[in-house]
Amino acid sequence: MTVTGDVETVAGTGAKDGRAAGSRRRWTSAAAALSLPVVVLAAWQAAASSGAYSTAQLPPPLSVLEALGELAGDGSLWTHIAISVQRVLIGFAAGAGLGFLLGAVVGLSPAVRAVVAPSIAALRAVPSLAWVPLLVLWLGIGEGPKITLVAIGSFFPVYTTISAALAHADPHLVEVGRAYGLRGGGLLGRIMLPSVAPAIFSGLRLGLAQGWLFLVAAELIASSMGLGFLLTDSQNTGRTDILLLAILLLAALGKSCDVVLGLVERRILRTHR
Repeated sequence: MTVTGDVETVAGTGAKDGRAAGSRRRWTSAAAALSLPVVVLAAWQAAASSGAYSTAQLPPPLSVLEALGELAGDGSLWTHIAISVQRVLIGFAAGAGLGFLLGAVVGLSPAVRAVVAPSIAALRAVPSLAWVPLLVLWLGIGEGPKITLVAIGSFFPVYTTISAALAHADPHLVEVGRAYGLRGGGLLGRIMLPSVAPAIFSGLRLGLAQGWLFLVAAELIASSMGLGFLLTDSQNTGRTDILLLAILLLAALGKSCDVVLGLVERRILRTHR
């Protein structure tokens, strides 16, 4: 009984030490990640205060913070953020879904790959703004072309990553699955997709980041709301502080979405180990 109790005590102490060490690593990582932005902001504020350059071109961080308070106070900031997030999430869901399906078909079928892959690779090289006139002609100036453009941006990274991962999946795993009688969807869902899950999530994270990049181009399409509109409107009105605020918000929202998707990735991969 004494030996068992000692073992349990040692095990409990080891688990607590492991959790404490993990917590310290997370805090250290967070501090390291924040150190560069803090240094840049401090240097930026110091340079602006010293008169080293014209603040009309690059307002100091405190002016950007005041612009944040101004837009948050009248409620317009939350409208811009909400509509941009909505466009990205809907467009990403559509583009990533299509990219996943087509990428799976192309990755699993050499015949389809030979026919389809070269054309999609060519379309991938088309710049985001080149799609705008065609989408306006087809879909008008409502939400349709904006969400479609975000979907286009999200589609290509997901499609490319999944098709390449499945095309180069470990053939031994496939043979094992077939030996157990798995075919078609069963083989794909139980063997192949779990084996390339890290690559799938890499594609999803790239697609989400690309969706945010295409958002700004999307919100150039006769938009009156959104962070992309806030960018162009602040440029036209000479509000450089709001322009910088919009850029920082796009960066923060894009990073936040990536962090959330990364947490989902870690949880799913942990459960399939």
